[in-house]
Amino acid sequence: MLRITDARTGASVDATPARRGLTRVEAHVSGFDTGALRVLLVTDLLVRALELGGTPVWAVLRTHREQPELRAGAAALGIRPLEDAREVGQSLGEKQVIHVVAEDHATPDGVLVAVAPVHAVSPAPLAGADPVALRLALLTPRRDRPVQLDTEALAEAHDTLVRWRRAVAGWARHPSRPIPDHIRTDLRAAWEDDLDVPGVLRLLDRVADEPELPDGARFETYAYADRLLGLDLVRDLGHPS
Repeated sequence: MLRITDARTGASVDATPARRGLTRVEAHVSGFDTGALRVLLVTDLLVRALELGGTPVWAVLRTHREQPELRAGAAALGIRPLEDAREVGQSLGEKQVIHVVAEDHATPDGVLVAVAPVHAVSPAPLAGADPVALRLALLTPRRDRPVQLDTEALAEAHDTLVRWRRAVAGWARHPSRPIPDHIRTDLRAAWEDDLDVPGVLRLLDRVADEPELPDGARFETYAYADRLLGLDLVRDLGHPS
């Protein structure tokens, strides 16, 4: 069961309400910059994690500035659309409300997920950057730690994507094998423990290097983890190496 640290109280709380009722996740941003995109990315991860656990989710965007630019930037990063809070009703009978905010944002009532800032060479997303590499660069640190976003961080994320996609394409040529129970358990334990995405990324590196693991199981592990990460890791299937 997914548990989240409430930034208001410091307590660990269930992100999944009793009886699998609806959870509303609200992203609060002031405008369009890379920090706002990180808030939306954490929202996207939270929604994906809840859905993977079988919880119905209603995801809402609360902002009053630069909506078209913000939504376009979010789409480029593979962040799924959020409903406009101004166009939806106040309630659909949800059992839980989780607010995702930047650390310096005014805090609404309810469970609070705070996202540390992005220190970038430009307040806007870096021009010409691979959006999936930008997504990975923003995912790599814990959400409560600032991101140092520069050309070096983007190059490292790009190189990781190339390495993983090439490996996944190679493993896909082998017969499929089930994900070993201990690996599936470790994956779920990581992202259900306060959405520990860095822990998921470390586990993927471990899976790539585990000598006794069949290649078909490596492929299934990466494909499964990508349902949370949204990095399009199977993109190169069928392409010449």
